[in-house]
Amino acid sequence: MTTTKLALVTGANKGIGYATARQLAGRGMTVLVGARDADRGGAAVAALRDGGADAHPVALEVTDPESVAAAAKHVAQEYGRLDVLVNNAGIVRADGSALPSETTLATLREVYETNVFAVVTVTNAFLPLLRRSPAGRIVNVSSEVGSITTMTDPESFLWPLTSVPYPSSKSALNMVTAMYAKELRDTPILVNAANPGYCATDLNGNSGYRSAEQGAEVSVHLATLPADGPSGLLWGHLAADDSSGALPW
Repeated sequence: MTTTKLALVTGANKGIGYATARQLAGRGMTVLVGARDADRGGAAVAALRDGGADAHPVALEVTDPESVAAAAKHVAQEYGRLDVLVNNAGIVRADGSALPSETTLATLREVYETNVFAVVTVTNAFLPLLRRSPAGRIVNVSSEVGSITTMTDPESFLWPLTSVPYPSSKSALNMVTAMYAKELRDTPILVNAANPGYCATDLNGNSGYRSAEQGAEVSVHLATLPADGPSGLLWGHLAADDSSGALPW
């Protein structure tokens, strides 16, 4: 069993997930690159290794319970524990002009399958391994659009947004985060939601004004919190002054 800290990042073959894996490796961790596509996952691992990372591929389709179970079994057999879980995989979908009245249930279900249901599936599968860590960390990559307080503030730059699937899925993910933090409050495991900010990734057609590397810094911060660090927060990029801190639910 390795004594090096072990981190699993879902959706780590590109974007913020890849940058997160690279930065965690830079902190001396062994990183498991979760990817549903074996070729893309392998390419990401090769690139990380070229940069000096101790990186390994893990076949992981987060919306497939059998794939998740197989991945957890693999990690248990190979490593015996897990220190950091970054639930990074996520998708964006919308219908028509993204008005609530144009939202279809098919789109809503598709987004929730990845952004909410899969997080619960993956977390539950790997929680026994995280409990074996002396300082487990769970990071759920959320978004400021999941903050009901911010989205309903007429003075917020997010006020014009009306889409239901993605923002509501992140609101649900925030609640999922808070509930796991409550369950695990008497353990060494800290659970937080990360707001990377509006980063340029494939998720938004690379239209964001922050880089994937900047977004990854948020997850890495939460993944490396000290023992007395916070749990049950939505934490990350604050657009108002380009700083970092806790965001309102």
